Amino acid sequence: MGKVDLNKKLKENSLLKTAFDFFTTKGFSKTSITDIVNKAGVAKGTFYLYFKDKYDIRNKLVSHKSSQLFKTALRELGDTINDLPFEERLIRIIDNIINQLNNNQSLLTFISKNLSWGIFKNAITTPVSEDDINFSEVYYQMLSEAPNGFRDPEIMLFMIIELVSSTCYSAILYKEPCSLVELKPYLYNSIRLIISQHEKKAKN
Repeated sequence: MGKVDLNKKLKENSLLKTAFDFFTTKGFSKTSITDIVNKAGVAKGTFYLYFKDKYDIRNKLVSHKSSQLFKTALRELGDTINDLPFEERLIRIIDNIINQLNNNQSLLTFISKNLSWGIFKNAITTPVSEDDINFSEVYYQMLSEAPNGFRDPEIMLFMIIELVSSTCYSAILYKEPCSLVELKPYLYNSIRLIISQHEKKAKN
C-alpha cells in the first residue's frame, strides 16, 4: 500500500472509530457529521469521500463490527472445531460471539439497535476493510462439509441470527427472562432444532 492509499485508509479508520465512539456514548440520533469530523480532525468534505451520509457510516460500522466478531471467534476457536458436526461448529462460533458481546455491552447495544437482515447480509458477504472476513464463505464451506445438505441455508441462518440476537439482548442487558448462563442450553437446543428442520435427511 502506497503512502497516499495508507493516508486515505488512516482517515477512513479515524472516521469509523470516532463515529463508533459517538454512537455508543452520545447516541446515533444525537450525533452529527460535524461532531464526527471535528473530533476526527478532518474536513467535512473528506467525510463524503468515504461515506454518503451518517446512515452509511453507521451501516458500515455494523458490518465491520459484526465481521470482527466472527473473525475473533474463528481465531480463538482455531482447529478445535474442525472435526465437529456442522451444528456444533456453528454453536461454538455463536457461543464465542455471545461471550464477546456479554463482555462488551455497548457493542451489543449498538449492533442490536441498528442491525437489519440487509445490513447483516452485507456484513457477511462484503467486508468493509481488508482486516474483515467473508463469513459467507466460511458458512457455505461448513455447509459443504456436512454429510447431508440443507434446504434454504440463508433462511436457516436468518432464523438463527434473529433468535440469538433477540434472546441474548434481553438476557445480557436485563437478565430477562433469565440469566445468559440459564438461557444458553435452551437457545442452543432451539438452534439444533432449526438446523434439523432444514437438513436434507439421507435416503436409505
